[in-house]
Amino acid sequence: MHRKLFFLLLISMITFNLRASFVLIPMDAESQKDHLKAYGITYWVLENGQKAEWLLNYRGGSFLIPDSERLRKECTIRGVSFEILSNAEAEKILAGIDSPSQNQESVLLEKAPKIAVYTPSGKKPWDDAVTLVLTYAEIPYKTVYDKEVLNDELLLYDWLHLHHEDFTGQYGKFYRAYRSAPWYIQEKKEAEELAQSLGYDKVSEQKLDVALKVRDYVVGGGFMFAMCSATDSFDIALSAQGVDICESMFDGDPSEPGYQNKINYSNTFAFEDYVLEKSPMVYEFSSIDMTRKRRIQKEQDYFTLMEFSAKWDPIPTMLCQNHTALVKGFMGQTTSFDPNTVKSNVLVLGENRLNGEAKYIHGIKGKGFFTFYGGHDPEDYQHRVGDPKTELELHPNSPGYRLILNNILFPAAEKKKHKT
Repeated sequence: MHRKLFFLLLISMITFNLRASFVLIPMDAESQKDHLKAYGITYWVLENGQKAEWLLNYRGGSFLIPDSERLRKECTIRGVSFEILSNAEAEKILAGIDSPSQNQESVLLEKAPKIAVYTPSGKKPWDDAVTLVLTYAEIPYKTVYDKEVLNDELLLYDWLHLHHEDFTGQYGKFYRAYRSAPWYIQEKKEAEELAQSLGYDKVSEQKLDVALKVRDYVVGGGFMFAMCSATDSFDIALSAQGVDICESMFDGDPSEPGYQNKINYSNTFAFEDYVLEKSPMVYEFSSIDMTRKRRIQKEQDYFTLMEFSAKWDPIPTMLCQNHTALVKGFMGQTTSFDPNTVKSNVLVLGENRLNGEAKYIHGIKGKGFFTFYGGHDPEDYQHRVGDPKTELELHPNSPGYRLILNNILFPAAEKKKHKT
């Protein structure tokens, strides 16, 4: 009797294992407890040599992964919601996604991208939204700075994030408010010492060469993501190559007369026809940024994610995956972009329609890709120097942070058609 019961139990277990072949990590608003850590689980799967399917526009951009006890355990430990699917259930989902009537697509994620964050030493993870969410999601990354970039170490990485940097050599245009602050004096001193150690007379000249190395990295096939001041200051530095746009308090000598007319917009990634802010007393780089032009209340500050064809435009669709199309706005030194300065070949992925501004943009440069995201911290509306860090444990379902993590997985993607 006991032997018969054992065999029945064994057959039952085998039958269950044959049926339960996939784990679905749902990404809709109702089903997922921690959207941000769900990306970390998917990265972990790729890092361990497995593959995953990114189901674009299916339940908020869910992930389909081969089932294993180890995967279930990891999801449970990290607090990520998951569902067990049989082969037949997974095939039915994929067949529905393949239907021409559905604006959905399945993308194969094949290999965990190697991630680099361009940031000065001593910066804490919470000083930057990307390092903050990478740390929270448990996605590994390496930090690089000017020395590593100039030594061509970017070639070791698939994906690069630019920390809130000023590539123009004007120290973030913080001069008026913070020129007497100890931290500003110290950071300026350290920047000048680094430039001299690398053989440069000026910080602006060093930062230009760093920007040119980043440009070459993208043109050669790299993926680059930037937020806040790293977006417009990067393009401005490229456009001002060979032109001195810095005043004496920044680099020791006056700016070049008539430098606005010498700006070369053909050198930039995303922007054109902008006017540089000449005054060192104004906390602004150029007319690209919409911060000072905004007339909108915090309660009304939202931006809308664009809808693309998942089957014909999988890249922008990937970058816009979310459990909501309406995302809370947030400010920064560069809050958003004046659409009149965005090049026509650059896609606007997210826009504030009420205020007429581009928030989230994407483009191709050579063999590579870039994404610019305006603002400092998606869950800190108006972040200021010295403000406390954001606790992502309080925002595990943040739509604004999800956009950052979409970009993390983007290099792992390979468009694939299914045969069911």
